[in-house]
Amino acid sequence: MNNPKIIVALDYAEAKNAIDLAARLEPTLCRLKVGKELFTVAGPVLVEKLMQRGFEVFLDLKFHDIPSTTAQACKAASALGVWMINVHALGGRKMMEAAKEAVAVSARPPKLIAVTLLTSMAQEDLFELGVLASPADMVLRLAKLAHASGLDGVVCSAQEAALLRQHCGDEFCLVTPGIRPLDAASNDQARVMTPRAAIDQGANYLVIGRPITRADDPLLMLRNITLQIADQ
Repeated sequence: MNNPKIIVALDYAEAKNAIDLAARLEPTLCRLKVGKELFTVAGPVLVEKLMQRGFEVFLDLKFHDIPSTTAQACKAASALGVWMINVHALGGRKMMEAAKEAVAVSARPPKLIAVTLLTSMAQEDLFELGVLASPADMVLRLAKLAHASGLDGVVCSAQEAALLRQHCGDEFCLVTPGIRPLDAASNDQARVMTPRAAIDQGANYLVIGRPITRADDPLLMLRNITLQIADQ
């Protein structure tokens, strides 16, 4: 079964841009991520159009609310037929367990993962929030809670992937943003890593946006990164 490791982030403000990029990519090489901005603008119709083109979709809406509200949101997302959805681990065990129960009744349940710590956040950001733990300690605590709550995996920095793999086992899914080829700018990501290094650290899937979406030839860049992370 084809299982591409690259998830291309469609960080656009208009549906047309997302559709145009999808037309230049190949579903056999990647999945697509639809986040809050794009989904707010284009809604479920866009998700359906992307899936009609053969792409599996990661609906990145980071649900975070009381357990019942989060569960209903996850149930609605599951009904769209997406491949993966996510919640915030900071919502706690009851919220994550409710979300898991909600998606489990779907005809084809999506992968349900939790956001641990946003990759834009560094140590000084945690201090401002009154959190004295290091980013790695915070991520580990939240990942273990997500695992105990029955979720399929977490979003995390590739820098924490090896630690989480050690504590949460081989079946736990690790989705890593902040992936940048060596010649790409880090932009607003504080904790970044190259594609090959992230896979070596234990990441299952790599979320890559601007290095692909802003490339002169997005498909060529996608193919190049795919070769970089191919099993040696």
